[in-house]
Amino acid sequence: ALMPVLLDGLIWRSRITENGQRRVNYYLRHLLVDSHGNFAKATEWITDNADPKLVIHPVICMVTDMVWSRVAFRTFLYGKAWFVFTLFVFIIAQSILGHATSTPEVRIAMLSSRLFIYVCSMGQMMFSHTRNILRD
Repeated sequence: ALMPVLLDGLIWRSRITENGQRRVNYYLRHLLVDSHGNFAKATEWITDNADPKLVIHPVICMVTDMVWSRVAFRTFLYGKAWFVFTLFVFIIAQSILGHATSTPEVRIAMLSSRLFIYVCSMGQMMFSHTRNILRD
């Protein structure tokens, strides 16, 4: 119950209005960066708290939107683009080349596409899962 009050203290609203709008400053630094310059765990703690009223607070919305739009979106998009590309290669290897007439060129294309899937896609998954198992 104290968290919304604390978060309200991170918002400064001007008392002067211009064209019906007021200037607002959000003080977000300590919610984004810790004292050592690393990414702060505030968002993780707020998520672990599982309080929907806290998550929709304007300060938390501003922090999560800023992190998503400036940092996480690009990484997420690159990861999904890689997945779609490997899925496309897989579909071509299995569906299109699998039903094509068996010529040496088609067999080489099928071998190279399957090798790409096994090494790049499955190899990446094996590496990440092994790293997570060893980390835990």
